[in-house]
Amino acid sequence: MNWRRYFWPVVGLAAVIFSLLLLWHELRGISLDDVWDGISAIPARGWILAALSSVIAYASLAGYDHIALLHIGKRVSWLFVTLCSFTTYALSHNIGGSVFSGAVIRYRAYGTKGLTGQDIGVLVAICWITFVLSTIFASGLVLVFEPEILDRFSGIAHHGLSKAAGIAMLILVAAYVFGSWLHLRPLKIASFQLHYPALPIVARQLLIGPIELLAAAAIIFFALPGTHNPGYFVVLGVFLVSFSIAQISHAPGGLGVFEVVFLAGLSDMDPVGVLAALLVFRLFYLIIPLILGLGVVLFFERSQFSRSES
Repeated sequence: MNWRRYFWPVVGLAAVIFSLLLLWHELRGISLDDVWDGISAIPARGWILAALSSVIAYASLAGYDHIALLHIGKRVSWLFVTLCSFTTYALSHNIGGSVFSGAVIRYRAYGTKGLTGQDIGVLVAICWITFVLSTIFASGLVLVFEPEILDRFSGIAHHGLSKAAGIAMLILVAAYVFGSWLHLRPLKIASFQLHYPALPIVARQLLIGPIELLAAAAIIFFALPGTHNPGYFVVLGVFLVSFSIAQISHAPGGLGVFEVVFLAGLSDMDPVGVLAALLVFRLFYLIIPLILGLGVVLFFERSQFSRSES
């Protein structure tokens, strides 16, 4: 139906508008000069470490595709997979609806390497499962060891509930690993089949996936000012909450949504410094990869056009 085609884009646009209004209300006393001063205050060491963290994050994202291809037993050159993964996430992070937009990009790229629609469907599913599994795993650890994370958003102390939620998340991850050990039957939806990943694949998911999240959060941590900085583990927890809500909102690039939630989570810090760190995050994690990704797409399409002409 036509309305289904526009439902999630409308939801994402509404989330952006609402979040920008909240963001304007939160930062209405801050000028552009204040923000520039906050960016200028970031030391060279912070810029370098933030940039290195972004490289590690995207290298780990490339690991998602390598894991999925290993699962389906398809061989594609390392360089092609890395460039395809980088381009996929660089564009989908900015477009929004990363599962669907990423599927389109992967279908176009991997189709030239002989992968079928079924293969690409399984690849997309495994990449999505890796992300969700990693988020649950990292969030569970944060809630167990830093249960006051949720207090930053609710203002109410419920450490017992936070620890219980964290333990439940870790049990869910353990159940996933146990299901792999049991060799459960494949999930069947019509002609589509998704086989349970083997234990070596699961081990890679639980290693590479969390590294991407840790590195992405580190971009912001290294750019934050030292005054009232709660430490990396708290920043990681706030990042996981903010990034998850931004993903659920389907807002393009999580615009506005990510910032509003993150500022709420670090309300005890100077908002100018936090906003400056978030702008650094957008630069290294979204804007620069987007520019590079568009360049890769243009090069790829040009090479495909040249082959078809020859």
